Amino acid sequence: MAKKYTKKHEVSYYECDINQTMTFPSMLGVVIKTSEDQSDQLGRGSEFVNSFGLTWVITNYSMEINRLPRVGEVISVTTQAMEYNKFFCYRNFWIHDEDGKELVKIESVFVLMDFVNRKMSSVNEEIIAPFESEKIKKIKRQEKIEKIDSGFMLPYRVRFYDIDSNQHVNNAMYFNWIIDVLGYDFLTTHVPEKVIIRFDKEVEYGNEIESHFEQIPIENGVKTKHEIRMQEQLYCEANIIWKNK
Repeated sequence: MAKKYTKKHEVSYYECDINQTMTFPSMLGVVIKTSEDQSDQLGRGSEFVNSFGLTWVITNYSMEINRLPRVGEVISVTTQAMEYNKFFCYRNFWIHDEDGKELVKIESVFVLMDFVNRKMSSVNEEIIAPFESEKIKKIKRQEKIEKIDSGFMLPYRVRFYDIDSNQHVNNAMYFNWIIDVLGYDFLTTHVPEKVIIRFDKEVEYGNEIESHFEQIPIENGVKTKHEIRMQEQLYCEANIIWKNK
């Protein structure tokens, strides 16, 4: 069975929004740091991966949210590199409160990318071995993301601080563009229950992107559809289920 790794984290005020709950970028930053800490513990940190001319890139997230962590709360973040095949690695994360109740479950897909040509590389067995992940042949398919039929758009420019040490926009930053377009009134009267998101292309510093969105009423809430586009090209897409507060 794949090795699990758990660490505690106290949620700070600067990781939360006006609702006193963690923002998506902050939450994802904490869970990814947990996976990095596990990798370091197993001797498979970024320096080791970079020595092969490779870096990890996340292509998909699927989240089930019972509730978001709150400011001042001590949470436990657990991660497990579950499975892998020739090109994709499947890693899960769980966030629990102090009573052991599951707050959030995140399923993610990682790939190894060549630093120079920015193309996907096959999974290196030497990198993945210490995690004791199960090797599988099939490609696991994420739930289909529904396209926007008709909606609205706001433009954004990629800022210097949106770029991470891998010299591209950190995936967590896409959530700022996706969530911000929904507006104050919506975000203070709805809470997210489910998120599926796919990252298709890399965005670079100085790019002008468009955040397109559509809201669909559903029972007890709203489904929002999102697309990050640039010059008619799709860079990221997501669906989010929200419930009324």
